[in-house]
Order: sequence, then C-alpha cells, then structure tokens
Amino acid sequence: MKAEFKEQYEKLGLNIVYYRKRKKLTQLQLAELADIDRSHISAIELGNVGASLDVIFKLCEVLDITPKTLFDFRD
Repeated sequence: MKAEFKEQYEKLGLNIVYYRKRKKLTQLQLAELADIDRSHISAIELGNVGASLDVIFKLCEVLDITPKTLFDFRD
C-alpha cells in the first residue's frame, strides 16, 4: 500500500466498521459470511491492508450496500 493512500484506506475501513455494526455483526461473523479470515477483516477495517475487488463486492453483498455506498467517505 502506498503511504499517499493511507487516509483513503482508513476511511474505507471506518465505513466497513460502520456498516458492519449497523448490521449488528462481529468481525468474525462478517468474515464467515464473506468467506475470508477474521484477521483480514480486522486489517482492512484498520486501513492496514487493501482489499481486492472480489472482497469488496462480497462485503457489500453481505452488508446489503452498494460499492458506491461503501466508498462514500464522510469528511
């Protein structure tokens, strides 16, 4: 991950946390539903790693949101 994009990764992570909590899911539950490791969810939410589009699309499906919604960063 390029340092210049760290802030965007963190904002994406915050959005995932927001929509996960809105659905009353734990990281483990979200990970199981999205078929990825819980530690990967944690790293994405913290903005420490990027996520492939496949993972983004699956997370959106599980969270019942569109990718556009997920990338609508609040200031």
